[in-house]
Amino acid sequence: MSIGEILGAAVSGMSAAQAGLKTVSTNIANVGTPGYARERANQSAAIHGGRVTGVVVGEPTRIADKFLEAAVYRRANDLGNSEVTASYLDRMQTLLGAPGSESGIPARLNAINSAAIAMTGALGAEQNAADFIARTTDAIGTLQRLDTDISMLTGDVDAETGLTVERINALLKQIHSLNDAVSRLDGLGRSAAGTADQRNNAVQELSSLIAVNVREQPNGRLLIETAGGAPLLDTRMRLLSYPTSKSGSGAALAEYPGIDIRFATDSGALGAATGDRIESSAVGGKLGGLLELRDRTLPGFRDQLGTLFTGLARAINGASNAASSMPPPNRLNGSTTALATSDRLGFTGAAVFAVMGSDGSIVARTRVDFDALGSGATVADAVAAINAGLGGAGTASFADGRLTIDAVGVGRGVAVGDDPVAPSNRGGVGFSQYFGLNDVVRTEGALMVPPGFAAGDPHGFAAGSTSDIMLRDSSGRVIARTTMTASAGGTMGDLVTQLNASELGGFGTFSIDTSGRFRFDQAAGVTGTSISIPSDSTGRYGTGISFSALSGLTGNVSGLAAGGVAPDLRNSPGKLPLAIFNTDAAVGERGVLASDTRAAQFYTDSFGQVNDLGKEGNISLERYASLILGETGTSAANAQTRYEDATARSQDAITRRDSYSGVNIDEELSMMIVLQNSYSAAARVIRVADEMYKDLLGTVG
Repeated sequence: MSIGEILGAAVSGMSAAQAGLKTVSTNIANVGTPGYARERANQSAAIHGGRVTGVVVGEPTRIADKFLEAAVYRRANDLGNSEVTASYLDRMQTLLGAPGSESGIPARLNAINSAAIAMTGALGAEQNAADFIARTTDAIGTLQRLDTDISMLTGDVDAETGLTVERINALLKQIHSLNDAVSRLDGLGRSAAGTADQRNNAVQELSSLIAVNVREQPNGRLLIETAGGAPLLDTRMRLLSYPTSKSGSGAALAEYPGIDIRFATDSGALGAATGDRIESSAVGGKLGGLLELRDRTLPGFRDQLGTLFTGLARAINGASNAASSMPPPNRLNGSTTALATSDRLGFTGAAVFAVMGSDGSIVARTRVDFDALGSGATVADAVAAINAGLGGAGTASFADGRLTIDAVGVGRGVAVGDDPVAPSNRGGVGFSQYFGLNDVVRTEGALMVPPGFAAGDPHGFAAGSTSDIMLRDSSGRVIARTTMTASAGGTMGDLVTQLNASELGGFGTFSIDTSGRFRFDQAAGVTGTSISIPSDSTGRYGTGISFSALSGLTGNVSGLAAGGVAPDLRNSPGKLPLAIFNTDAAVGERGVLASDTRAAQFYTDSFGQVNDLGKEGNISLERYASLILGETGTSAANAQTRYEDATARSQDAITRRDSYSGVNIDEELSMMIVLQNSYSAAARVIRVADEMYKDLLGTVG
């Protein structure tokens, strides 16, 4: 080997040591940088003429394991999903109040029950009735405030959904730009390690927002798809399109738009839709958690609140309609039903109607046997039978779905009671409760009792009026949707047939149950579905009762927002029905006794009695309230546990990744010593070569 070759090899060795030291210093400088993968200097032997002539220094290589990085992405997805879920469920739990709180729902219901127990005493009847009315008003107000709060919380979720989509788009644009940079540097043979680190950090954050599949391409670019396989990044960029003008309104909407995936320019301008869409929590990450909360969890809780209100109203009204005020009121003004005068009456059994004086003595009475009226009897026939039986002492009228019975004469009142041997019944409730003649709790546009319709009854909706019905799966995705359109002269059975023939019929079967409500039974293998009705233009015979309200398919049309204690009772608590009407009393006898408070026991018993709560089944008010509140608390606790577990798993994945690709100070210092020694050795070779060269020159000279 010539002296020149020796010098060349030594210089290349010094250059290699310098390059290694530069890489080590870069690693040490980034020891605390999140997501930084250490670099390693590339060296290889220089071959010339079949002989080793030195060292060739290449671009530094990024030390990383793609499988460990993929694990970090997966754990980030779990963490993002569980974190947002735990956060909002904790907020919802806060709105419900701490267990035992005086402002909570259980405490409000217990207060009503306690007030009802107090009414069973003989003393202070009017004061106790006033307390009962106040407690009932407070409980309904609590439910209404909670419903409003959950609606606002849903609006917050939707607003955050819009912000999350914006952040996802920003990350996609950043990764797309870094993809170009990495691909360009690789093509030039230069190190793209620093750029790749930035890109991986962006992908990690993206994974926490939406579940993605990441694959590295031969040209250095990352191909990114959603968990469902919809492309987001390849050679072209795609962004999410969400109409934020509809989000952030501050309250829940009946329906939210889907999130479209659209082609985009490098500057971020949206183009044509790709045909892929994000509609459910299956998208994963924070976005999936938000969609689950917005489309299923929070609306489901509001449905339960509506059902709880219906249960409270039915329990209290069941007690009040089994009793009478003393003195009896001059008018019994019923609640709105879905009936018209021409409708099938549909009652069995019998009821007693009486007109009384102010002292409770009966002036006129009649027992209407609904069975004797015949199966073809109409509501008009029942009204005529009441009027005929009272013989002018009282008059009944029916208009716009509301029954009214008036006593004729000053100081007279009206009382209604079921026959004790053959009580009246339609849809599981008696005549007075069905028409709401003595209702304590009232609302508008909703039914608080089963409608009692049969398949052969006319639907009564205007021809062409529609109801939009959606079916979601357990992830919140809309799997079927139909617009039910009323036809002229159609029946309830026709509506059932139309629904079963629609897209929804592929996932279950519609029918009308014994209480007259519409029922949806899932098909075999189909689980976790839920029905919602975002828009409804129907109205039965001008009563204001829509298909949504009478069908019972969803609980969000319970009338909670408009519900409350009847105004006349709020103003005059002494009118609360607390007396028992003796339906066996004859004309001239006392039908209702003065100072009678025996019916107060009905209110106390009503909280523990089993009621038909539609799709929620037959259950007592106390039990249902405990179930929904317990379920909410359990869900919040489980969400917090999942968040803590996801945090631990995510940190473990990051630790494993960093233990492989992260910077170890001890290793870097050891390498620095090796490289310093290598540099010194190369320098000594140069010094020896220099001495040899001088000796050679001296010999020649």
